[in-house]
Amino acid sequence: MKHLLGIKDLSPQTIEQVFTTADEFKQVLNRPIKKVPALRDTTIVNLFYENSTRTRISFELAQKRLGADTVNFAVSSSSVSKGETLIDTVQNILAMKVDIVVMRHSASGAPHFLSRHIDASIVNAGDGTNEHPTQALLDAYSIRERLGSLSGKRIAIIGDILHSRVALSNIYLLTKMGAEVAVCGPATLIPRQIEALGVRVFYDVKKALQWCEVANVLRIQLERQSKPLFSTLREYALYYGIDRALLDSLQKEIVIMHPGPINRGVELSSDVANSGQSLVLDQVENGVAVRMAVLYMVGRKETTDSGT
Repeated sequence: MKHLLGIKDLSPQTIEQVFTTADEFKQVLNRPIKKVPALRDTTIVNLFYENSTRTRISFELAQKRLGADTVNFAVSSSSVSKGETLIDTVQNILAMKVDIVVMRHSASGAPHFLSRHIDASIVNAGDGTNEHPTQALLDAYSIRERLGSLSGKRIAIIGDILHSRVALSNIYLLTKMGAEVAVCGPATLIPRQIEALGVRVFYDVKKALQWCEVANVLRIQLERQSKPLFSTLREYALYYGIDRALLDSLQKEIVIMHPGPINRGVELSSDVANSGQSLVLDQVENGVAVRMAVLYMVGRKETTDSGT
């Protein structure tokens, strides 16, 4: 696997290989000594053009657990602020003998563009509204861990589907692995013709929750909205927020997920986010093991599926 640019072109076999490799690394993370020298001679740069907490720290921990040399690139204090292009920035970094670039960028397709112009491996940590492949992998891995498999499971993705790279990567991955997928949210936040991706559409959150076994709840991405798409956050919380009373009314127990950051009191109430039904902290924990697996597979170049 030269690169991990997205889920769209990965095979189910490669996805399963990521999961089984993550199983092994999760055992490592539960040992007293949580490091292996798998990437001891590898140098990785974390190139984040957008703000990030969980993803950046998770990648950095994964790199350190694998024994790699890690460099964090601060865009705000770099020559990017002076007008340096993406290609020039990365070429200068690569001149320092970097092997893997973990990249987050606000422009959709930026990692794909970069992969065509440099020799180093690229791992996409989120590109615009396109994809966030490692988030989808860790979400699916967490579902697999809780429910035993993905095949035949019903998963509803609820929230701002229109602006979410997490939603798109999850749809690609879950449908490849045999799950049934639905999306739910206000009509203004559901992309047109999304049914073409093989998903159902709900506009009523209670009906979506009654249908599903797992609800992956997304935040409202106000920073990506060029115009108002609903009245107020309070109104959104009233019609699409998930609280304890709503879950209790279902007369069944479903799994609750969220990629973070959570807007508590908007998409999820605190008593739901902190409940035993929630996989939020499991997702964070599993993110390190899954990203270790991805970096190992990219760094060792042991698979034939390019992910491009």
